[in-house]
Amino acid sequence: MAKIDKVGRRKRRHLRIRKKIFGTPERPRLVVYRSLKHIYAQIIDDTIGHTLVSASSLDKEFPKDKRGSNKEGARIVGEMIAKRALEKGIKKVVFDRGGYKYHGRVKELAEAARKVGLEF
Repeated sequence: MAKIDKVGRRKRRHLRIRKKIFGTPERPRLVVYRSLKHIYAQIIDDTIGHTLVSASSLDKEFPKDKRGSNKEGARIVGEMIAKRALEKGIKKVVFDRGGYKYHGRVKELAEAARKVGLEF
């Protein structure tokens, strides 16, 4: 069982969400992870357990002057993941917020991905 602290509660929420959300080849799962310094996004096909596309604030294409985990950085990562997914032919995804509230950086990333053309 996860510890009863902030991280442990988030992990328990994520496990509860993961019971219902499953990425298929037709609709893979868009996962968000945020740390204090950076934000990461992956698109995963759970049937084979492979990451199809990923983007983060540590990527080479990420603007160096925008480095850091803030709303602006999250928006850029959302745009990057959506563009990369569309290049690979992925148009629809299932959004996995990773146990985080749909608020702030997570919301910014999701809305930026939607704006570029990803459906979820």
